[in-house]
Amino acid sequence: MKNRLKVLRAEQDLTQAQLADLLDVSRQTVNAIETGKFDPSLPLAFKAARLFKLPIENIFEDEQ
Repeated sequence: MKNRLKVLRAEQDLTQAQLADLLDVSRQTVNAIETGKFDPSLPLAFKAARLFKLPIENIFEDEQ
C-alpha cells in the first residue's frame, strides 16, 4: 500500500518518534508503514487521518 505518511509528517515537522507517540504505536511501526513494509490496521489508518485532518484516501492508496 502506498502512503504519504512521511511527507505529511515532514510537513508537520514531526519525527517518527513524535508521530508514533501521537498514534500510540512504536517508532518502528511508523518506519515500517512509511517504507511500505507494513500496512496499518483500519483503526490506525483512521487515527492518522484524524491527526492530519485528511480523508484516509489522501494518505493511503491501494497499489492495485
